[in-house]
Amino acid sequence: MSTLRIVFAGTPDFAVPSLEGLLGSGHEVVAVYTQPDRPAGRGRKLTPSPVKQVALASNIPVMQPASLRNPEAEAGLAAVDADLMVVAAYGLILPQAILDLPRLGCWNIHGSLLPRWRGAAPIQRAILAGDRETGVCIMQMEAGLDTGPVFSSRATPIADTETAGDLHDRLAIMGGELLLDTLSRRSELSARPQDDAGATYASKLEKAEAWLDWNARAVQLSREVRAFNPWPVSRTRLAGEDLRVWQAQPVRSGVADPGTVIAAGADGVDVACGDGVLRLLQVQRPGGRPVAVGDFLNARPLQTGDRFEPPPKS
Repeated sequence: MSTLRIVFAGTPDFAVPSLEGLLGSGHEVVAVYTQPDRPAGRGRKLTPSPVKQVALASNIPVMQPASLRNPEAEAGLAAVDADLMVVAAYGLILPQAILDLPRLGCWNIHGSLLPRWRGAAPIQRAILAGDRETGVCIMQMEAGLDTGPVFSSRATPIADTETAGDLHDRLAIMGGELLLDTLSRRSELSARPQDDAGATYASKLEKAEAWLDWNARAVQLSREVRAFNPWPVSRTRLAGEDLRVWQAQPVRSGVADPGTVIAAGADGVDVACGDGVLRLLQVQRPGGRPVAVGDFLNARPLQTGDRFEPPPKS
């Protein structure tokens, strides 16, 4: 199989295994595109993306345009004379003029089993929906949002206790592996069109979604806690104080008004829901760090009958 000249476009940690795989694949990574440096940390210091850090360590030229919708960006990509552009969580829309430049077009590494969960947050939406499995796809990009034909896919079950962070890390590795496998078999693969009738949309996460509504089913609230870990983190309010919930699980049934504490101990805090009981396992007070519920209770005791507040009105 001939060596390809590849441009890689990605920004966050999800893209790193794919870039590292390409760098060791024998193909030539001729340039890396990534988002401009952003302020991060307490000091708000400009910080390069994880992808940029890998590229610089490997002496790969890095491009950081704020947009690809201009003649300068088009000319810059044309100048590297790439056979293929590989995109993984880049964060910029690729206009048709960019998609048409590489000889083999542009491939996207997507964290779902397309056409399910097209869009910005496929990993979190899969958990929220209670999907039993998800996966990764290698897709030929076109102008529509994740609508292009799929070269290859790989499925994986979603564990009942798996957080979005856990699943993200697994899918990032799977995506890198699937990319290399697809590249090695590209001469024998043909991209298959997606069935638009089965498409679902994975909208971007919003902080307002993270408030726990105790009238909901405990099973659904446990999915929310998992899906919003590590961001934006589920939260509730207790005696006027915000409390982040990092880990929780549904447990036995209980009869009490939603939001009522029905048990509190080292094993967890059991809170009545609209259907079932949610056991809080790891929480975080304002200004503190996430702690096991037993440690939380040492500083902030709870009794049966105490109440967590409903979500604030939007």
